[in-house]
Amino acid sequence: MDRLKEKIRDIPDFPKPGILFKDITPLVRDPATLRLAVHQLLQPFLGQHITAVAGMEARGFIFGSLVAWDLGLPFIPLRKPGKLPYEVESVSYDLEYGSATLEVHSDAFNSQDRVLLIDDLLATGGTAKASCELVEKFGATVVACAFVVELDFLEGRNKLSEYEVHSLLHY
Repeated sequence: MDRLKEKIRDIPDFPKPGILFKDITPLVRDPATLRLAVHQLLQPFLGQHITAVAGMEARGFIFGSLVAWDLGLPFIPLRKPGKLPYEVESVSYDLEYGSATLEVHSDAFNSQDRVLLIDDLLATGGTAKASCELVEKFGATVVACAFVVELDFLEGRNKLSEYEVHSLLHY
């Protein structure tokens, strides 16, 4: 994991003063390191009956689509409002300063689906929890949530206590 950690860049005071942003762009710029991250994200789930991978906008699309491709499974994007052209289901959730909404096409999942949720970062857990709720609106099962980076001090894992959580790097 040290190889992955070396590719995470700290950006102080972004997006606002006092925040230390964990920038994954050096990791995704290096094909070998990106391949390693994807392999490590999917490793615990090999042999499990997963039928789809979902990723949260936007960086979850990078890792989620690569995991889905590697597993030979469909990738389902969970989007910000107004980005999908077909009928949608949505879930709204609270953020530290305001609220947000995620949407997915109304035919994205069915009750037989077993879904692996992927994102780049687990912080407070709000987006991940909302993503689980959105998948479950269809009667589908969330098998687990996997992240490249987890900010342990924000305790986002607590919001996901009913799910298996797999994170590669902890800060």
